[in-house]
Amino acid sequence: MSLKDKLISSFFAFEEQVDVGSDIHTIRNKALKNFEQKGFPTRKDEAWKYTSLNSILKEDYSIFPKKESTIEYRDVKKYLIHDIDAYTIVFIDGIYSSHLSQTTHDKIDACLMSSALDKPKYKDIMEKYFNKIAPSDDSLNSLNTAFSREGAFIYILKNTVADKPIQVLNLSTGNEAALMLQPRNLIVVGENSHVQIIERHQSLTENPVFTNSVTEIFAEKRAMVDYYKIQNDNISASLIDNTYVEQKDESNCSVHTFSFGGKLTRNNLNFYQKGEHIDSTMKGVTIIEGKQHVDHNTLVHHAQPNCESHQDYKGIYDDKAVGVFNGKVYVEKEAQKINAYQSNNNILVSDKATINSKPQLEIFADDVQCSHGCTIGQLDEEALFYLKSRGIPAKEARALLMYAFANNVLESVKIPELKKRINKLIANKLNVNLGFDL
Repeated sequence: MSLKDKLISSFFAFEEQVDVGSDIHTIRNKALKNFEQKGFPTRKDEAWKYTSLNSILKEDYSIFPKKESTIEYRDVKKYLIHDIDAYTIVFIDGIYSSHLSQTTHDKIDACLMSSALDKPKYKDIMEKYFNKIAPSDDSLNSLNTAFSREGAFIYILKNTVADKPIQVLNLSTGNEAALMLQPRNLIVVGENSHVQIIERHQSLTENPVFTNSVTEIFAEKRAMVDYYKIQNDNISASLIDNTYVEQKDESNCSVHTFSFGGKLTRNNLNFYQKGEHIDSTMKGVTIIEGKQHVDHNTLVHHAQPNCESHQDYKGIYDDKAVGVFNGKVYVEKEAQKINAYQSNNNILVSDKATINSKPQLEIFADDVQCSHGCTIGQLDEEALFYLKSRGIPAKEARALLMYAFANNVLESVKIPELKKRINKLIANKLNVNLGFDL
């Protein structure tokens, strides 16, 4: 039985397990029909031209974990930014772990999607926001919507600053021979409010895990959202991360994506600007090796005038690693005086590494400042020679140049402890001790 058939046949058993309003059931059934019609994307789809899912779809995944797992804090501490005070929402094999989590309903809601779907007090919020910006015609979004049950629900009231960051950690224990997870996150940030969020998916064993995640983020007027994605999973794990951001007037949203681990990672990141004087930032660092594959697919949709967007993605690829960047900036006719910047720069450490880069601009306004571009090359031999002539060993010299290459992305990280952690991850990926505190 194919994975598609297995999912479709499992849907009815899933529906019997959950108890939510009829509206959600209707949404789920409609989503399943769309997935049944379209199936998983293939290379015949233009957006998936350079990324094939065949290698991960062949596994016999469990759709539901057979039993709940207990994990101690010491087993997961290293995956959390534990040197900061933060709210923490932890899921183990897709099931909420209360003893590892610290949720809150005091001034802000940092809790569970299942609670929001079930409780009458969140009914109006669900009707207004749930499944409103994730495209209903996308098969992977539809698959997640059909099985949407658990994930993070974050609701920041008007005129509220979250008193500490929120960490969302999705763990897989390996109790199943192979497991498929479909977390669903909803984040609503009210007018004049501010939140910082850190998200991570992590396998604890080498058993195959396939995660199909969907996150919807709504930033109301003058809201500020800082979102950080740490992707450093085991080589047996694959992740499709679908994130959609809708912004209203004068809001400021940034998403930083750090892709270091995993077998196959696909990041679909889409910003929709629904007002004026909006600022959208999308930055990423990718460092992969072996046969790893990372695909960044981005969109910024400018619909109103006087807005800005900034995209800056850096990639370092070794061995037979494959990188993809497919970034699009779309400017409607009404969106005058737009300032849009898009850049994708890459270093191929190995002659066998591959990068497919396709920055795009579609502009229908005539009073804009839009630029895009990409570079693909190797380390500067003259700069490398200069460092070695100053007594720096070749290995450390190469690492310094690669760190400097990615450093401007790190400069915009606003949580110092997180920035320090990312620096350590980069040093580990470069397999060198740089000799100073980054």
